[in-house]
Amino acid sequence: MSMRPAVALTLMLSIGGVTKLVTQDFTQESAAQRDARMAWWRDAQFGMFIHWGAYAVPAGTYNGERIAGIGEWIMSRAHIPISDYEQYVHRFNPVQFDADEWVRIAKDAGMKYIIITSKHHDGFAIFDSKVSSYDIVDATPYQRDAIRALSEAAHRAGLRFGVYYSIMDWHHPDAQGPNFPEYNSRTWSNPNFGRYVETYMKPQLKELLTQYPYIDVLWFDGEWVADWNDDRGRDLYNFVRRIRPSLIVNNRVGHTRQGLSGLNQQGQIGLGDFGTPEQRVPPEGLPGVDWETCMTMNDTWGYKSYDDDWKDTRTLLRTLIDVASKGGNFLLNVGPTAEGVIPQPIVWRLHEMGDWMRVNGEAIYGTTVSPYGMPDWGRYTAKRGKAYAIVFDWPKDGRLALTGVKDRPLRAYLLTDGKPIAVEQADSGFVVQLPKVPPSSIASVLVLETTSQGAQ
Repeated sequence: MSMRPAVALTLMLSIGGVTKLVTQDFTQESAAQRDARMAWWRDAQFGMFIHWGAYAVPAGTYNGERIAGIGEWIMSRAHIPISDYEQYVHRFNPVQFDADEWVRIAKDAGMKYIIITSKHHDGFAIFDSKVSSYDIVDATPYQRDAIRALSEAAHRAGLRFGVYYSIMDWHHPDAQGPNFPEYNSRTWSNPNFGRYVETYMKPQLKELLTQYPYIDVLWFDGEWVADWNDDRGRDLYNFVRRIRPSLIVNNRVGHTRQGLSGLNQQGQIGLGDFGTPEQRVPPEGLPGVDWETCMTMNDTWGYKSYDDDWKDTRTLLRTLIDVASKGGNFLLNVGPTAEGVIPQPIVWRLHEMGDWMRVNGEAIYGTTVSPYGMPDWGRYTAKRGKAYAIVFDWPKDGRLALTGVKDRPLRAYLLTDGKPIAVEQADSGFVVQLPKVPPSSIASVLVLETTSQGAQ
């Protein structure tokens, strides 16, 4: 769902004969306005994160040495001079990139939106920027706009689309570029950083939001640099939403995030629209907060040729279920090769996730936080009039205690076949007798039709 453009983003007020220009503050929208804007995102639950850029060329190796850490950070971790790193950009030629195929893989997995790195910390942009020639069209032999291709493919397939954009920039002379080899310093300050913001970053963001009509999310990162602060973050948030009022922006637009927890010291979002826990699921969820866990399938975001430490499908699916039961979204990463190919281990896992989602997606999409806590045997999700008991550990005797359920469900049945299952009253609460064999070895869904419009 997208809101209609604001009728007026600035107001002219006449007070005592003096006319003042009042600019709309998008951080002060009403709860109803926010709910309308966030509705599609909250219902989507599951998205694809794509980290793709020039760092896929070295693929984790520099001067014959395997570099520790995540692949997209190789410029910083290996202390690569800007001029040397630019050679990877000039070699970036993803001739096998097929935007429709990437979108097909995402949609087949049951994902509802895609977020891709338009510009990572290395400063290289994979869209056609007129602000800079350090982009995929002007600086590579490929000479085509990947963001345009992918955004249009996503739109054709009915998926939402967003872009990641790094505030930090290891290449730009007015940002972190001059601080080689310590590109990632949290204390070094560039006296020209304000010029970078106004003449480079904001113009590039304006390009993204005006050249590409299907961008629904802006996903910032790299906000921990010394020159960034909440005042700049608030200004940037209003800047991008003036251009596109329906835009959803993550909380890394601000400066108060506490590491991988994805929230500020008070456990709140801070600036922006949703929190961003990274490589983790909050143990108790984040009540009252919109949040999205982003996670890798192996140990890197950007492609590394030798990282085969893949999570199995069971782990990935149960993580998605865990996130949904706690009221969050799950943004699962893929790291394509420099040729433009999503590695086969990723494709296969996503296909297996899609097989489960095609049968059981009703228990994930558009659901809310568990009304019954976290049972030992699995998780609950809920939506209007229904709760879903998602069973990881099928009981050997078939008797499943509906932990936390206070009122007898009107009806219970397995999502796979719809056949009714009797609900019994036991001393410890309500119990159902399940078939001997579970429908899924990963997670099986029991639907509980509840006694009111929502789960009780």
